[in-house]
Amino acid sequence: MIKILANDGIHPDGRLLLEEANYLVDENKIPQEQLAAKIGDYDVLIVRSATKVTREIIDAGTKLKVIARGGVGMDNIDLEYARSRGIQVYNTPMASSRAVAELAIGHIFSLARMLHLSNREMAGGDFKKLKKNYEAGTQLRGKTLGIVGFGRIGQEVARIGLGIGMNIIAHDPFVTDADIAIRISMYEDLSLNVKVRTEPIEKVFREADFITFHLPGGNKPVVGAAELEMMKKGVVLVNSARGGVIDEEVLLAGLDSGKLGGVALDVFENEPTPREALLKHPKISVTPHIGASTVEAQSYIGMELADKIIAFFGDDK
Repeated sequence: MIKILANDGIHPDGRLLLEEANYLVDENKIPQEQLAAKIGDYDVLIVRSATKVTREIIDAGTKLKVIARGGVGMDNIDLEYARSRGIQVYNTPMASSRAVAELAIGHIFSLARMLHLSNREMAGGDFKKLKKNYEAGTQLRGKTLGIVGFGRIGQEVARIGLGIGMNIIAHDPFVTDADIAIRISMYEDLSLNVKVRTEPIEKVFREADFITFHLPGGNKPVVGAAELEMMKKGVVLVNSARGGVIDEEVLLAGLDSGKLGGVALDVFENEPTPREALLKHPKISVTPHIGASTVEAQSYIGMELADKIIAFFGDDK
């Protein structure tokens, strides 16, 4: 029988599919420091972001045939080494795209109308004073939304942005254009298709009123001091991709100088202990890395993982 360790858990819908295929699914969490000693019992390792799949763990997984990541990024897996050992590595790029996109747009609404501050201060504040403080919000219709990273998530963001009347400008080094279909759910045969062509990143930085990032992290920030200097005064930045995509020192300096009108962060350089200055800054809207964490997305992730694992093994149970 194929044994699967879901070390960071799996949604019950995905577990059910695997068990119906007669696989043994173990969700008992093995601490990182003990994983190498125990991984040899399993054919499949399922992780999210908490478990780090290092070379040591891969070497110890003498039966491992599949490593599956519930989510998009795979920076917690030594991907090249796993593949060099003949291990199939999967992620779930489709399952959480809408969830992450909706969170990014939610942050944009929050910053445009200062909802994050109103929620902090209404309980103990002066109503009339707060009304005066927060009456100068911004409407999104007609504003330019810059999207850096125009894969599945970026295209979902574009779909929502077009739906609320924003202008879209996107950048992606691997995507030249994309057809964005906007469908009205209550009218299944009614849709609008818009072709969005990508642009140089410098043009996105110069022209956008809001910029949201949906690309993997690298060795250096995508936004440092030079990139910030290109942007409009009062631009709003949203990072729900990876901590470090925006240099946090540059971010704080830009907020304090007024160059940045606001920032939304779902990810941080020092997770799970982000710096206090980010969490308490009045112009930053924060969430605790929950981009893919909706009931629907978790179900989709679990089922996508199960489908890929079952397809890999086929009848070899």
